[in-house]
Amino acid sequence: MQTVDELVKDLVPRVLGTLMRKYGQFDLCEDAVQDALLEATVSWRESGLPDNPAAWLVTAASRRLIDRVRSESARRRREETVHALEEPTVRDEPLTDRDDSLILLFLCCHPSLSDESQLALTLRAVGGLTTAQIAKAFLVPEATMGQRISRAKQRIKTSGGRFEMPPESERAKRLDVVLHVLYLIFNEGYTSTSGPELHQVELTGEAIRLTRALRRMLPEDTEIAGLLALMLLTDARSAVRTGPDGSLTPLAEQDRGRWDAEAIAEGIALTTEALASGPLGPYQLQAAIAAVHAEAPSTEATDWAQIVLLYELLERLAPNPMVTLNHAIAAAMADGPQTGLDLLKPLDDDPRVAKGHRLPAVRAHLLEMTGDRPAARASYELAASRTESIPERNYLLAKAEALPEPG
Repeated sequence: MQTVDELVKDLVPRVLGTLMRKYGQFDLCEDAVQDALLEATVSWRESGLPDNPAAWLVTAASRRLIDRVRSESARRRREETVHALEEPTVRDEPLTDRDDSLILLFLCCHPSLSDESQLALTLRAVGGLTTAQIAKAFLVPEATMGQRISRAKQRIKTSGGRFEMPPESERAKRLDVVLHVLYLIFNEGYTSTSGPELHQVELTGEAIRLTRALRRMLPEDTEIAGLLALMLLTDARSAVRTGPDGSLTPLAEQDRGRWDAEAIAEGIALTTEALASGPLGPYQLQAAIAAVHAEAPSTEATDWAQIVLLYELLERLAPNPMVTLNHAIAAAMADGPQTGLDLLKPLDDDPRVAKGHRLPAVRAHLLEMTGDRPAARASYELAASRTESIPERNYLLAKAEALPEPG
């Protein structure tokens, strides 16, 4: 049985799509749907669900939209817009039976928007999260997030974004952007870049839910299957990533018996199917790496040589510094820490990671493996000084304090 919150989230794309097809004007329709969602959340909890929740939301959102337009101060614009609203372009159609999630995902991931705007708009317009919830997840004031979302909607409007599937010539590229946005949402939830919590369940859950929906719409796309598998295999470890006090528990120290076996089984099945069905893609390779970890009974028993081969393939297919960092760790486990340290050297000049915390954190771990404990401590301290995540900072400082100070 779905909760009110779950039902509301599932209905968001259908309701927003209905208004968009009737009225156009994404910014006004999206605001109206948000108003209707808040009204529904209060009303349905008090009075129970209506007979047709989708129709209830469409009616409430339409009323909110027209009220909003009528209250605008510019009379001429108000009258023109109200006239347009009273003449919907689609009539007598069972609008609420359609699912417009895919069109909305493409619209929210419009190439004119920054990554941050794409994330926020997707979570609000497709995921059904409120501005307050999104602001809390990204640790910014609600007013700041509201302005970001408002600017994103205006940017779509001025860029000519339309409520329709992109042309065939653009579709593959735009789908790559959609997958990237869902991946970023998941990563921010799984390891928050700042704040007191390591894991934000609302974001990881929403990323998985939206990726499942995308897979239902495009079941033949093997990269969507790969991304969903990667999320499931990664999230399967979430329950044991932190201790009772919220401190970070690294992979090598996790109780693998408490990993989510059902999620792992689904993730491995998806990975196997995707790798056998279509062209090889980066999400499939990352899922394959996660599957090797998931199937290993311990860190020591992990097939590190296979993981190294998968990372070599991934670096050729989709090179980026985060792949290199993980490749270095795997290489250190397979062939010794110096091999991993050698792979890190080019990253010192890569502006994407040179000033961040992850490079010195990985280097510290590998230096500790070599036995150079003072140098490892210095790197742990440097990494701790650069991260804004409190659990990560505490973990790095604890690692540093367990080692002797540099001489």
